[in-house]
Amino acid sequence: MTLRFIGTTSDDGDCPTLYEIVETGDILVQGELETDPEHLAQLRDVKPTEGFVRVPRELLLRFAPKE
Repeated sequence: MTLRFIGTTSDDGDCPTLYEIVETGDILVQGELETDPEHLAQLRDVKPTEGFVRVPRELLLRFAPKE
């Protein structure tokens, strides 16, 4: 599958970053893993294969698809 770079709010080129999976239109998020036990304890219906990353609001406001 092909990834298309959407955007980043990082000044040094790492994360956070958004990508689109071209063939499906799904969004892939690169970011810092959430490790705060209090936050993780509040999540619901988490599958063993799922992980969570922190995404700055500014990144989504600037680059998240509106459709």
